[in-house]
Amino acid sequence: MASDVLIVEDEPDIASLIVHHLSRDGFRCRTATTGAEALSRVRSATPDLIVLDLMLPEMGGLEVCRRLRGDPATAAVPIIMLTAKADEVDRIVGLEMGADDYVAKPFSPKELVARVRAVLRRSRPGEVVRPLGAGGVSLDAARHLVTVDGQPVELTPKEFDLLHALLEAAGRVLSREHLLNRVWGYARADEIESRTVDVHIRRLRAKLGPEERRIATIKGVGYRLEPD
Repeated sequence: MASDVLIVEDEPDIASLIVHHLSRDGFRCRTATTGAEALSRVRSATPDLIVLDLMLPEMGGLEVCRRLRGDPATAAVPIIMLTAKADEVDRIVGLEMGADDYVAKPFSPKELVARVRAVLRRSRPGEVVRPLGAGGVSLDAARHLVTVDGQPVELTPKEFDLLHALLEAAGRVLSREHLLNRVWGYARADEIESRTVDVHIRRLRAKLGPEERRIATIKGVGYRLEPD
């Protein structure tokens, strides 16, 4: 079933842009232009995720976020804050109030789609997220933790998502196009160079140390992570 996303944005052009890209990716979208309207729409039908502009007329996004988090019925709804402000303080306040992610304008619509998908994967209510592993590699999505032979490994978000996809595939070959769609949110492979995947795979291998051998290159196709 398609996920329901509520977009709270008072600029019509930006709201339409977000709706276009999320709808194209299979999401059902509703919109609200004010904080009060957003709260009303959430009460009438709880969305799976909210894209919430920080700068709204009358009631700002931070107040909307505070009210949603203070209501047990909506406390667990994932929120991605969207704002023109680049101030670090605003970002920290939004995250401390309970926002799950933060995207600053101007933004790439494709990146926003990828963020929406990533937040939904992490926030499915009642979903049991079990650690994944192969050999000495272990990935715990719930704690966002990767270890190699028991030692923590620091990965970038894209490297983490690449490893997650490869481990979930359990030995199946994943094409570059599939990885571009899964990790970067690009529905069409020709919208970005597939070399991007190769570069990130190379960096991921370097961080896995002796376990790098598990990521096999399938010439002309893509990549596979060798299971035990």
